[in-house]
Amino acid sequence: MAQRLTLSEQRAALAREWALWVPDRAGMSSLGRNSAVRTEVAQSWSRSLRTVDPGRDHAPESETDDIGPRWQDSPLRGPVTELKDQLHSVADDAGYVAAVTDASGTILWTYGGPVMRRRAEQVNFAPGGRWDEAHMGTNALSLALRTDQPHTVFSAEHLVAALHGWVCYCAPIRAADGTLLGVLDLSTTWKRSHPLAMATVQTMTTAIESKLRTATPAPAGMRLTCLGTGRLTRDGVPIRLRPRHLEILTLLALDDDGYNHERLHYAVYGDRAVGASTLKSEMSYLRRATGGEITSRVYRFTTPLSCDAVDVLRALESGDLDTAVRRYHGPLLPDSDTPGISEWRDYLEVAMRNAVLSSPDPHHALTYGESAPDDIAVHEHALTLLPTRDPRRAMAAARLHTALRA
Repeated sequence: MAQRLTLSEQRAALAREWALWVPDRAGMSSLGRNSAVRTEVAQSWSRSLRTVDPGRDHAPESETDDIGPRWQDSPLRGPVTELKDQLHSVADDAGYVAAVTDASGTILWTYGGPVMRRRAEQVNFAPGGRWDEAHMGTNALSLALRTDQPHTVFSAEHLVAALHGWVCYCAPIRAADGTLLGVLDLSTTWKRSHPLAMATVQTMTTAIESKLRTATPAPAGMRLTCLGTGRLTRDGVPIRLRPRHLEILTLLALDDDGYNHERLHYAVYGDRAVGASTLKSEMSYLRRATGGEITSRVYRFTTPLSCDAVDVLRALESGDLDTAVRRYHGPLLPDSDTPGISEWRDYLEVAMRNAVLSSPDPHHALTYGESAPDDIAVHEHALTLLPTRDPRRAMAAARLHTALRA
C-alpha cells in the first residue's frame, strides 16, 4: 500500500509542480508554449510577476487601517447582512470561508468556522486584506474583478505559493446599473473542492444583486453616461435631455461641493453675454427631469448621481487602474465646447494617459488604446511591454500603424 503523504509533503509536491508552470518575464513557462495551464491563468501570472513576489506569505493590508467605516458605507453591507444566515450555513456545512470585497479587491467582510478562519487569517484573507492582482497576484478574486466574470482558481494555479493549499470560487457583484461593486468568494483547502461550489457562489451573488435592486431608491436608478457620449437613464429608461442639460448634470456630478449661480454660469457659458434667467430656467427644467434632486441656493445633488466619469475619477484617485481603463470609454462629452466640460475633459484625459503610460501592465495600454486611437505613445507603450510571442502585439501594431498614418 502506498504511503499517505502528510499535508506538508502534499504542499511541497504541489509547489514543485507549480514551479514547472510559473512563467518567466517573457510570459513563458518552463514547459513551453504547449503547457496545459489555462490561458487566463498564464496571462495573469505574467502580469502579476511585475508587482508580486510568489514567495510572499500573506496579502498586504489596506492603506486604510480601520476597514469598519468602508464596510459600513458599502452598498453591499445591507444585502450581505440580510443573507448572512445562508452564507454562514454554506460556510459551516462545507468547511469554507466566505468573503466579500469592494471593487478595489479589498476584503470588507468574511465568515468561516474557527479552523478555516485561522487558516485564512494566516494569509490575511480577512477584512483589510488586498487581493487584487497587483497586490496578491493570480487568484479567483483578482480574476473576477479584472474580467467581471466568475472564476475558479485551484491550488498551484495561484501565483503565490502560500495559497497552493487552497481552492477559490468567486463571482462579481453588480449594482442595478451594471456597476461592479465587488466580489463574493468561497475558499477552502483544495482537498475539499466541490463541483457545486461555483454554482453556490453564483446563486448567492444573484441573491445579493436581487436585494440591491430591491433596496435601491428611485433616485439611485438614474445613471449619467458622459464618456464618449451623453445620456441619462432612470431604471434603464432614457430621459430625453438637450446637450446643455447633460453638460450641467455632468458638472454637478463631478463636483461634490456644488456650484453657486455665478460659478456655474461661467462654467456653462464662459464669457458669453447670457442672462442669469437662462441658467435658472435650465435648472428648473433639470429639477423636474430628475425628480427635484438638485438644491437651489448652491446647485448640487441631494443624493449622488451615478456617473461613469465619476467612477473613473474615483478609480484613478484610489490607484485602481484596472477599473479606470475598463470604464473609460472616451473623452468627456466629446462634442461639448462648454468651458467647465473642456476643463474636466482635459483633466481626465491627462490623468488617464499618464497613469497608463506609467503602468507596467500592457493590458492598461491596450484597453485605453481602444478609446485613444490616435495616441501614438500609448500604442508604442503597449508594444514595448508585450512579449515577443504575445498575439496581442498584432492589434497594438495595427493601431500604431493607423495612428502614424493619421
